[in-house]
Amino acid sequence: QVQLQESGPGLVKPSQTLSLTCIVSGGSITSTNSAWSWIRQPPGKGLEWMVKIGYDGRPYYSPFFASRTSISRDTSANQFSLQLISVTPEDTAVYYCARHINWSIDYWGQGTQVTVSS
Repeated sequence: QVQLQESGPGLVKPSQTLSLTCIVSGGSITSTNSAWSWIRQPPGKGLEWMVKIGYDGRPYYSPFFASRTSISRDTSANQFSLQLISVTPEDTAVYYCARHINWSIDYWGQGTQVTVSS
């Protein structure tokens, strides 16, 4: 059973950088054909895929977020991280990490609420 757990600050000030980490257990982030995503859901809106990193370390960015996001990983700690720069209140959302196998998501984290406010 793969488990994903998001961690990070619940409150970020406008213009700051949001950093979130997803800790993975029960499966390796380097497993062949796996990829690991960050997805968010703003209040009252649908899910928004932001970025993912493949098992080989290759990143894939949503064009909508590409200019403000970066993704990295720590294979020794089996975790991956999101950075979103220059946040605004519109970045308030529940942020999820998730695993893809052959492009389909099969596991999700429970999500973490991030509020952008001064």
